[in-house]
Amino acid sequence: MSWRNNLRDVEPYVAGEQPKMSNLIKLNTNENPYEPGEKVKEAIQSFDPFKLRLYPDADASKLKHLIAEYHGLEDDQVFLGNGSDEVLALTFLTCFNGQNPILFPDITYSFYPVYCELFNIDYKTVALDDAFKIKKEDYFNKNGGIIFPNPNAPTGELMSVDDIEDIIKHNSESVVVIDEAYIDFGGETVIPLLKKYDNLLVIHTFSKFRSLAGSRLGVALGNKELVSHLYDVKNSFNSYPIDALAQVIGEASIKDSEVIKEHAKKIIATRERTKKALKEMGFTMTDSYSNFIFIHHDDYDAEHIFKELRKKHIIVRYFNAPRINQYLRVTIGNDEEMDAFLDAVKEIIQAS
Repeated sequence: MSWRNNLRDVEPYVAGEQPKMSNLIKLNTNENPYEPGEKVKEAIQSFDPFKLRLYPDADASKLKHLIAEYHGLEDDQVFLGNGSDEVLALTFLTCFNGQNPILFPDITYSFYPVYCELFNIDYKTVALDDAFKIKKEDYFNKNGGIIFPNPNAPTGELMSVDDIEDIIKHNSESVVVIDEAYIDFGGETVIPLLKKYDNLLVIHTFSKFRSLAGSRLGVALGNKELVSHLYDVKNSFNSYPIDALAQVIGEASIKDSEVIKEHAKKIIATRERTKKALKEMGFTMTDSYSNFIFIHHDDYDAEHIFKELRKKHIIVRYFNAPRINQYLRVTIGNDEEMDAFLDAVKEIIQAS
């Protein structure tokens, strides 16, 4: 018997490509094209590296307080992790331990089934409708928990707060997790529902809206008991999750929120202009409320467009998966990047 038989064998999550080519327009990983803000730059420049010899504040208490204040919550309603992916992993470990399978959409963030396999969590995917929308009634069945992004990924489709509240009402015995990684690009957050429902957990990231994908910061917001259990699980294997520099950067980002909101408005305006131009070229797309769009053309193969764009050093995301293998997910860059993308798409179509 080989030692290899004792290894855990899982199919890992595949992140968006990080190419090394020069003169690249990178529209494949939903990064924010704008800087994170002056206060963040000042915080990095003034940070004393001698502090890195010490362990950081294990509670990240100052950052936690600023986040709670920003959302109108109490400090002990805030959970912090190294990016929302770590927060999600700890959420799966903490909240999804029932006898029934958890539910999430068949087309959604592809890390969810990876967590389930890794942590031996039973799950059932629920099909989106023909317009790639979540039907709330599909989540009224008995389950061991519910999770989905709002807006959903990779579709960008948004569910209303009222519909989400209806799902929460029908699932008082389950934890309902709403992954709001993209909520600040035109959606309405469900954070106010935390005052009414103790089985709701809301997850945010600093990577998208706050332009901090390179500094890993994720947040879960919920009732105090739920958050306390998340910390119990986290502290069982890593009691110092947020490094000292990341804490300082996060604090500065909260103080930079008004500037960051203006950046989001620019992204929304560019998104809508890009959608209009693509529709004029014959593309159809979902009604995205994210910093990306999900596009399809009846006459041109999605993988062909993807490969031709790459030849022009423009990288978008192609998913070779059922139902969506004729769609491309395109991150919204700045206006110059999106103009180059639109010109390239037009050239590809004309050449075809």
